[in-house]
Amino acid sequence: MKRLTALLCGLIVLLASLLPLAGSAQSVPSCIRAALPDARLAGSGAFRWFGLKIYDAELWVGKDGVSAENLGGTSYALDLRYARHLVGQKIAEASIDEISKLGIATPAQKKAWLASMTALFPDVEKDSRITGVYAPGQATRFYLNDVALGVIADPEFGKAFFSIWLHPKTSEPALRRALLGLR
Repeated sequence: MKRLTALLCGLIVLLASLLPLAGSAQSVPSCIRAALPDARLAGSGAFRWFGLKIYDAELWVGKDGVSAENLGGTSYALDLRYARHLVGQKIAEASIDEISKLGIATPAQKKAWLASMTALFPDVEKDSRITGVYAPGQATRFYLNDVALGVIADPEFGKAFFSIWLHPKTSEPALRRALLGLR
Protein backbone atom coordinates (compact mmCIF):
# COMPACT_ATOMS: atom_id res chain seq x y z
CA MET A 1 0.00 0.00 0.00
CA LYS A 2 2.85 2.43 0.85
CA ARG A 3 4.38 1.70 -2.54
CA LEU A 4 1.14 2.49 -4.37
CA THR A 5 0.72 5.72 -2.36
CA ALA A 6 4.30 6.76 -3.14
CA LEU A 7 3.75 5.98 -6.83
CA LEU A 8 0.53 8.01 -6.92
CA CYS A 9 2.20 10.93 -5.10
CA GLY A 10 5.07 10.82 -7.56
CA LEU A 11 2.63 10.83 -10.49
CA ILE A 12 0.72 13.79 -9.02
CA VAL A 13 3.97 15.74 -8.55
CA LEU A 14 4.99 14.94 -12.14
CA LEU A 15 1.64 16.04 -13.55
CA ALA A 16 1.64 19.20 -11.45
CA SER A 17 5.10 20.08 -12.75
CA LEU A 18 3.85 19.80 -16.32
CA LEU A 19 0.87 22.12 -15.85
CA PRO A 20 2.88 25.38 -15.96
CA LEU A 21 4.42 24.25 -19.24
CA ALA A 22 1.02 23.71 -20.79
CA GLY A 23 -0.21 27.08 -19.53
CA SER A 24 2.83 29.00 -20.77
CA ALA A 25 2.51 28.04 -24.43
CA GLN A 26 2.67 31.16 -26.56
CA SER A 27 -0.34 31.78 -28.75
CA VAL A 28 0.56 33.29 -32.08
CA PRO A 29 -1.06 36.71 -32.64
CA SER A 30 -3.53 36.51 -35.53
CA CYS A 31 -1.72 39.10 -37.67
CA ILE A 32 1.45 37.01 -37.41
CA ARG A 33 -0.40 33.75 -38.11
CA ALA A 34 -1.82 35.32 -41.30
CA ALA A 35 1.65 36.40 -42.50
CA LEU A 36 3.53 33.32 -41.26
CA PRO A 37 1.16 30.33 -41.16
CA ASP A 38 3.90 28.13 -39.66
CA ALA A 39 5.04 30.78 -37.14
CA ARG A 40 7.04 29.78 -34.09
CA LEU A 41 8.57 31.89 -31.37
CA ALA A 42 12.33 32.24 -31.94
CA GLY A 43 12.94 34.22 -28.76
CA SER A 44 11.79 36.99 -26.49
CA GLY A 45 13.15 39.61 -24.13
CA ALA A 46 12.48 42.92 -22.47
CA PHE A 47 13.79 46.37 -23.33
CA ARG A 48 14.57 48.61 -20.38
CA TRP A 49 15.72 52.22 -20.37
CA PHE A 50 17.47 53.37 -17.20
CA GLY A 51 15.86 50.44 -15.41
CA LEU A 52 12.32 51.22 -16.59
CA LYS A 53 10.65 48.51 -18.63
CA ILE A 54 9.57 49.97 -21.97
CA TYR A 55 8.35 46.85 -23.77
CA ASP A 56 8.55 43.09 -24.11
CA ALA A 57 9.62 41.87 -27.54
CA GLU A 58 8.96 38.57 -29.32
CA LEU A 59 10.51 37.46 -32.59
CA TRP A 60 8.31 35.10 -34.60
CA VAL A 61 9.77 33.15 -37.52
CA GLY A 62 8.57 30.67 -40.12
CA LYS A 63 9.71 27.09 -40.56
CA ASP A 64 13.08 28.22 -41.96
CA GLY A 65 13.83 30.41 -38.96
CA VAL A 66 15.96 33.50 -39.34
CA SER A 67 19.71 33.68 -39.75
CA ALA A 68 21.59 36.21 -37.64
CA GLU A 69 23.95 36.68 -40.59
CA ASN A 70 21.25 37.18 -43.23
CA LEU A 71 18.35 39.10 -41.72
CA GLY A 72 16.92 40.01 -45.10
CA GLY A 73 16.63 36.45 -46.42
CA THR A 74 13.36 35.25 -44.87
CA SER A 75 10.07 36.49 -43.46
CA TYR A 76 9.58 37.15 -39.75
CA ALA A 77 7.60 39.31 -37.35
CA LEU A 78 8.51 41.35 -34.30
CA ASP A 79 5.82 41.87 -31.70
CA LEU A 80 6.32 44.62 -29.09
CA ARG A 81 4.04 44.76 -26.04
CA TYR A 82 4.44 48.15 -24.39
CA ALA A 83 4.71 48.51 -20.62
CA ARG A 84 3.77 52.19 -20.52
CA HIS A 85 2.33 55.11 -22.48
CA LEU A 86 4.54 56.31 -25.33
CA VAL A 87 3.90 58.91 -28.02
CA GLY A 88 3.98 57.58 -31.59
CA GLN A 89 6.14 60.50 -32.77
CA LYS A 90 8.75 59.59 -30.13
CA ILE A 91 8.69 55.93 -31.20
CA ALA A 92 9.36 57.02 -34.79
CA GLU A 93 12.17 59.39 -33.75
CA ALA A 94 13.82 56.75 -31.53
CA SER A 95 13.62 54.28 -34.43
CA ILE A 96 15.40 56.68 -36.79
CA ASP A 97 18.02 57.41 -34.12
CA GLU A 98 18.78 53.69 -33.82
CA ILE A 99 18.92 53.24 -37.62
CA SER A 100 21.30 56.21 -37.77
CA LYS A 101 23.59 54.65 -35.15
CA LEU A 102 23.84 51.57 -37.36
CA GLY A 103 24.80 53.69 -40.39
CA ILE A 104 22.59 51.74 -42.77
CA ALA A 105 20.53 54.42 -44.51
CA THR A 106 21.05 57.59 -46.50
CA PRO A 107 19.87 60.94 -45.14
CA ALA A 108 17.08 60.98 -47.76
CA GLN A 109 15.91 57.50 -46.73
CA LYS A 110 15.90 58.42 -43.05
CA LYS A 111 13.91 61.58 -43.74
CA ALA A 112 11.30 59.67 -45.78
CA TRP A 113 11.13 56.82 -43.27
CA LEU A 114 10.71 59.21 -40.34
CA ALA A 115 7.79 60.89 -42.12
CA SER A 116 6.21 57.49 -42.87
CA MET A 117 6.64 56.19 -39.32
CA THR A 118 5.37 59.43 -37.80
CA ALA A 119 2.22 59.19 -39.91
CA LEU A 120 1.77 55.49 -39.09
CA PHE A 121 2.78 54.90 -35.47
CA PRO A 122 0.06 55.71 -32.93
CA ASP A 123 0.49 56.65 -29.31
CA VAL A 124 0.52 53.46 -27.25
CA GLU A 125 -0.71 52.61 -23.76
CA LYS A 126 0.30 49.88 -21.34
CA ASP A 127 -0.33 46.46 -22.96
CA SER A 128 -0.68 47.93 -26.49
CA ARG A 129 1.04 45.74 -29.07
CA ILE A 130 2.68 46.96 -32.25
CA THR A 131 3.64 44.16 -34.61
CA GLY A 132 5.90 44.61 -37.62
CA VAL A 133 6.02 41.98 -40.35
CA TYR A 134 9.04 41.69 -42.63
CA ALA A 135 9.06 39.88 -45.99
CA PRO A 136 12.09 40.11 -48.30
CA GLY A 137 11.64 42.69 -51.05
CA GLN A 138 8.17 43.72 -49.91
CA ALA A 139 6.51 46.49 -47.95
CA THR A 140 6.76 46.28 -44.17
CA ARG A 141 3.35 45.83 -42.57
CA PHE A 142 2.41 47.12 -39.13
CA TYR A 143 -0.44 46.19 -36.80
CA LEU A 144 -1.77 47.62 -33.54
CA ASN A 145 -3.30 44.91 -31.36
CA ASP A 146 -3.75 42.68 -34.45
CA VAL A 147 -5.51 45.43 -36.45
CA ALA A 148 -3.73 46.70 -39.58
CA LEU A 149 -2.10 50.10 -39.14
CA GLY A 150 -0.62 50.33 -42.61
CA VAL A 151 2.54 49.72 -44.58
CA ILE A 152 5.82 51.39 -45.38
CA ALA A 153 6.30 50.52 -49.03
CA ASP A 154 10.05 51.00 -49.42
CA PRO A 155 11.50 47.45 -49.37
CA GLU A 156 14.77 48.82 -47.94
CA PHE A 157 12.95 50.12 -44.89
CA GLY A 158 12.11 46.73 -43.40
CA LYS A 159 15.65 45.46 -43.23
CA ALA A 160 16.85 48.75 -41.71
CA PHE A 161 13.97 48.92 -39.23
CA PHE A 162 14.34 45.38 -37.90
CA SER A 163 18.10 45.87 -37.69
CA ILE A 164 17.34 48.05 -34.66
CA TRP A 165 16.86 44.76 -32.78
CA LEU A 166 18.60 42.16 -34.92
CA HIS A 167 21.76 43.73 -36.38
CA PRO A 168 25.04 42.50 -34.83
CA LYS A 169 25.85 46.12 -33.91
CA THR A 170 22.51 46.88 -32.24
CA SER A 171 22.62 49.09 -29.16
CA GLU A 172 20.88 46.26 -27.25
CA PRO A 173 23.00 43.11 -27.82
CA ALA A 174 21.46 41.16 -24.93
CA LEU A 175 17.96 41.69 -26.34
CA ARG A 176 19.22 40.66 -29.79
CA ARG A 177 20.60 37.41 -28.40
CA ALA A 178 17.35 36.73 -26.58
CA LEU A 179 15.24 37.38 -29.69
CA LEU A 180 17.42 35.18 -31.88
CA GLY A 181 17.53 32.46 -29.24
CA LEU A 182 21.30 32.81 -28.85
CA ARG A 183 21.39 33.22 -25.05
